[in-house]
Amino acid sequence: MKIRKHLESLPSYTPIEPFEVLSARLGRSSDQIVKLDANENPYGPLKVVREALAALEFPHIYPDPESRALRKSLAEFTGVGAEYLMAGAGADELLDLLMRVFLEPNDCLLSCPPTFGMYSFDAELNAARCIEIPRRADFSLDMEAVREAVKIHLPKLFFITSPNNPDGSVLDAKIIDELLELPTLVVLDEAYIEFAGENLGASLSYIREVPSRKNLVVLRTFSKWAGLAGLRIGYGAFPLWLMPTLWKSKQPYNINVAASVAAQVSLEHADELAEIVELLKSERARLFSELQKITYLKPYPTRSNFILCQVIGRDAAELKAQLAQQYGVFIRYFNKAGLRDHIRISVGRPQDTDALLKALRNL
Repeated sequence: MKIRKHLESLPSYTPIEPFEVLSARLGRSSDQIVKLDANENPYGPLKVVREALAALEFPHIYPDPESRALRKSLAEFTGVGAEYLMAGAGADELLDLLMRVFLEPNDCLLSCPPTFGMYSFDAELNAARCIEIPRRADFSLDMEAVREAVKIHLPKLFFITSPNNPDGSVLDAKIIDELLELPTLVVLDEAYIEFAGENLGASLSYIREVPSRKNLVVLRTFSKWAGLAGLRIGYGAFPLWLMPTLWKSKQPYNINVAASVAAQVSLEHADELAEIVELLKSERARLFSELQKITYLKPYPTRSNFILCQVIGRDAAELKAQLAQQYGVFIRYFNKAGLRDHIRISVGRPQDTDALLKALRNL
């Protein structure tokens, strides 16, 4: 028996390890670990969400395959009709679903690295090609190169992230409008939009543009702002012409009842979550200011819940290892072209910032 040939050379995606794995490996309890490596919300879900999860009525019954109650709540939250919305087991599931729906073997998509690694990973998983148009040194898009790549490669999908991961930069509305003029389906990943502006990023989001655009998909998640990363719940807004195929193609019971309830209750208490987001944005400003004082780090301005730093005069991978082994502080290091001298630090609570800064100064 043989597996599909293209999977033999598929490089593994490197995921971030959870508390229990880190604890076992380092011999430290979870309260001795400062986890700033995965852009998670350190405050976790709201108390009312935890109470709702404890009171689940029907965990023994299959969930609604259409997530109707959740989509109704999402429609009220986003201002986009429920008929345009679909929930996923994290936005990651929706990324993969789009590729499975659109891409034949050897078809291509476009992305602009450095950016979220799942775009290229899912492309290879689906036997497709990911054509990468590198960003400029300031992480802006090279629009001339993008237009030329679209002309040459005729991509079916174009994945673009705003705020971008790993640098936290936001695309200008004019640039997004230019992208939407291209003959391809633009998938705008807004996983961190809630940290980018006022009112949970509502003024910057393009999600309300979806009903009037034929080639725009906007993806969002509860992992970051709502503290639900462990429950895997995200959603997207899609053009109406695409919805029938998506409904046929997704797994029938893709959203578990716990994730659905947690998301709905989070939306009911979005004002409380907005206060937590403001706490993180305030801590982001403090962390950025203090990182500027670390002589071997150059932090980049950001509008997300993380800060990318260039490491100057020392090995970035070694710095990550020293922080983990000596201080139990975990950050992200990227072992890929253009980022091998960079680290990314998630914004945590004030005590997390204090522990990180103390470790950085000692090193």
